[in-house]
Amino acid sequence: QVQLVESGGDLVQAGGSLRLSCVASGRIFNIKTMAWFRQAPGKQRESVATITDDGSTNYADSVKGRFTVSRDDAKKTVLLQMNSLKPEDTAVYYCHVTTGWPGQLRAYWGQGTQVTVSS
Repeated sequence: QVQLVESGGDLVQAGGSLRLSCVASGRIFNIKTMAWFRQAPGKQRESVATITDDGSTNYADSVKGRFTVSRDDAKKTVLLQMNSLKPEDTAVYYCHVTTGWPGQLRAYWGQGTQVTVSS
């Protein structure tokens, strides 16, 4: 069984920083893409940042220049460094991981961690 456990969410003032961490455990092999999504109250879940197994990254326009995604495959960990936080960044942040081989890809979600940015 695969588990993704996020941590690092907190209440922070606007302009502050947080670092989110997601650790994968269990029978998880050949991690492909690791990503962060977020969902604010009353809104759809949206992609925030993605990092592929070759290190390529992609960011939502709203976080470019402020957030940085990184991964450590040996530790099966993906990080999200969030700087210059804004109230509109308030949301539950979810870790998402895809694993496996072409034709046999699987996707997993974490349980989420709350980020609240006060103005």
